[in-house]
Amino acid sequence: MMFLRTTKNVKNIFNNVSYKYDFLNNLLSLGLHQLWKRKLVKLANPKAGENWGDLCCGTGDISLLLHKKILPNGRVIGIDNAKSILDIAKMKSKIPKNNSIYWHNKDILSIKKTDYKFDGICMSYGLRNLNDIYKGLNKIYGILKEDGKAAFLDFNHAREKSLADKFQKFYLRNIVVPISSIFKLSKEYSYIEESIKDFPCGNELIDISKKIGFKKIQFKTIFFGQMCILLVQK
Repeated sequence: MMFLRTTKNVKNIFNNVSYKYDFLNNLLSLGLHQLWKRKLVKLANPKAGENWGDLCCGTGDISLLLHKKILPNGRVIGIDNAKSILDIAKMKSKIPKNNSIYWHNKDILSIKKTDYKFDGICMSYGLRNLNDIYKGLNKIYGILKEDGKAAFLDFNHAREKSLADKFQKFYLRNIVVPISSIFKLSKEYSYIEESIKDFPCGNELIDISKKIGFKKIQFKTIFFGQMCILLVQK
């Protein structure tokens, strides 16, 4: 059955998986997602005293990593429209207590330019889930300060029938979905492959970023072409 990628449907997916989200991320990536997230934050290069946004923040892994970089006078705002998964992020940020992280339950595509002004933005496995990627990147452009930068980590849309593409589909179909089915979440995790198919490839992401007005743009793949990182700056 074709999944209609509306804001409401994607929000429902993440509310449904929230109770096993961190556990399955660790299991299905063999813990590697933490390395990829640390790499993203390192490339984003937040500085002490800056204000950063973690959009589609999920359970808050990126927010917690950013928090370590922007102390003592900076601030991190984690934003997600799925309340159940955001509640987990709030719990994680209390151990230890982090007074520089704030959590906002709202839809990225509904944000106005006047709502925020960030020095930088990170988004981990969120861009692919937006029902309008151009609009999402344009929103991000609008809430960045002059010279502000953004960094995105996501599944890579590899070239059709390439080795990376074949491995990705094999792993999703034969490892990810069967394991998630144990927790009655096969429908939610089957969505990943479909979302990758609709996700722009590297050159398309670069073109979209240029059209929006970003001046500095880098795209790179990691983990043998399975994941990708997009870096942009105004």
